[in-house]
Amino acid sequence: MNTDRKALWAVRQSALPAVVRSCPDCSGARHRPSGRIRVNANGKLLDVWLLLSCAGCDRTSKVPVHERVHVSSLEPARRVAYETNDPAVVRELTMSASLAAKNGYRLDWAGTWELETRTPLYALDDPTPLTVLVGFELPVPVRVERLLGLGLGLSRTQVRRMVGDGRIRLPLAPDAKAHEDFELTVHGPGSVDAAKHAKLPGTPTDLRADLCTDLCADLSTGLLAGLSTDPGVGPGRLGFRGAPQQSSLTAAAGA
Repeated sequence: MNTDRKALWAVRQSALPAVVRSCPDCSGARHRPSGRIRVNANGKLLDVWLLLSCAGCDRTSKVPVHERVHVSSLEPARRVAYETNDPAVVRELTMSASLAAKNGYRLDWAGTWELETRTPLYALDDPTPLTVLVGFELPVPVRVERLLGLGLGLSRTQVRRMVGDGRIRLPLAPDAKAHEDFELTVHGPGSVDAAKHAKLPGTPTDLRADLCTDLCADLSTGLLAGLSTDPGVGPGRLGFRGAPQQSSLTAAAGA
């Protein structure tokens, strides 16, 4: 039996998020990154802007990244990346939640990601737990139950039922939105049922434990009742009036 079942899921980037803010030239509100960054030097002071294009009219607008910062406050490699329109830096700035909050716009993540499950899907009725590592290539906020539905091929109702039954163990609520790596565990129905059954009072295991407890208490009471002072063995020496039959102990212990 496989005792080390693991799967790797990856939230892959398929597009950059749209910047949602009003365009002064048209009624549009969606902007896409132009792929360019503008750097303006005024002596030792720099201004840096991310350039966007309106999806409706192609108007170029600027998002302030740095305003009037001293040239020495930027790492040389970072300054060069701004000046050369480094694609990685354009991507980073476009997806920056802090930059969006600072400039009063929001990011629309619709259509920006897809779930990749590199390892084959395991049978959900296997009692061996399955550990799933979920990695994010971009900080897109995705509802956890949607990820589970896509990864396990289940409906939202089925996902919620499995979470409620304890078959899916999560570090956060199923209706929460995750944007960072996390780990979950999927248990087979047999293992969960067995664990619940073992905790229920009145099961055979519990009855045997109770019987053993009662038996030990009865034996202790009987032995203490049979203790007496034996004058033949000297003062303060204790003896038994009558030892219990070995056969009865064996029979009781085997009950």
